Amino acid sequence: MDTTEATALWDRVVGTQPAPSAWLVAATGIVALAAVAPRGIWLVTRNAVTIAHEGGHGLVALLAGRRLEGIRLHSDTSGLTVSRGKPSGLGMILTAAAGYPAASLLGLGGAWLLSTGHITALLWLATALLAAMLLMIRNAYGVLTVVLSGSLFVLVSWLAGPAVQALFAYGVVWFLLLGGVRPAFELQAKRKQWGGAAAPRSGVVVGRRAGGAPDSDADQLARLTNLPAVVWLVFFHVISLCALTGGGRWLLGL
Repeated sequence: MDTTEATALWDRVVGTQPAPSAWLVAATGIVALAAVAPRGIWLVTRNAVTIAHEGGHGLVALLAGRRLEGIRLHSDTSGLTVSRGKPSGLGMILTAAAGYPAASLLGLGGAWLLSTGHITALLWLATALLAAMLLMIRNAYGVLTVVLSGSLFVLVSWLAGPAVQALFAYGVVWFLLLGGVRPAFELQAKRKQWGGAAAPRSGVVVGRRAGGAPDSDADQLARLTNLPAVVWLVFFHVISLCALTGGGRWLLGL
């Protein structure tokens, strides 16, 4: 790639692109809702939310100075992130708290980028984040999931036209905003099923289990902070609903 081509590529990434019409933006939101609301479809699409969830744990663990051992993604849409460091304190609290808000906050950041016209930049940034996460995946299903997700972004970024890229980007962001709301409600239901009980653990493993919540992120946070798990559930709800409201307004140009 010569200098001219590199400059053109850079200009393409950092430049702005026109947003779709308002009705198309709303249509991508409806499609995203259809990928989140029905239980049968959600059992498949929730894999993408799990990538964001475990990626949030991993990124914050690194930023907090912990040593990230690896991330595992499972076919039941659960995940596990293992980090090493002090089993208590602010770093561990931030790491444990980062999972459930991750998809919503990524959606909110994506909505801001789209509101400023940086559609290509969003697609490339998402691809870079997936590539970085791939380095920390420690099981075959996780590698397959992340590679397929990253390949989809690469194909759209390189082969699709501007209109298709825009619709894809808006659909992804809507999905993150809407999909970020549902897991906290699922966790709330699972904690009721388990009677709110949680068994003690070492404090270095964080993640989300699809089949139950005997030791959820909220329960780990309750042990780490001496605040009831319900406080953390409310925190997850507030983050996801506020992100949906703010991000939705950005996407719709309100």
